[in-house]
Amino acid sequence: MAMSKIQKSVTIRTAEELGQALGLSAADTAEMEFRSDLTVALAKIIQAGQLTHAEIAKCAGTSRTRVTAIANGNTHGVSTDVLIRVLAATGHRAEVRVKKAVA
Repeated sequence: MAMSKIQKSVTIRTAEELGQALGLSAADTAEMEFRSDLTVALAKIIQAGQLTHAEIAKCAGTSRTRVTAIANGNTHGVSTDVLIRVLAATGHRAEVRVKKAVA
């Protein structure tokens, strides 16, 4: 007789909750949250269309295909330094804010 698995539904509201649900370390969760925030901001900037994907790519030293992927929120395989270079190529820069993590 086969036993069926019962799946429990979980509602995730924050990156921290997602990291916990996935069993990630605090460091991995923090990196995921940072990259997510940066990706969302970049996608909005790129989609605003001040520069073409090709122009951004040339200034950032990456490919147009990669810029298009970032604009679509797909940053799998894209390093954080490339995200920052793409941000700079759009005429923007990130501001660093450090805060104590919630225990």
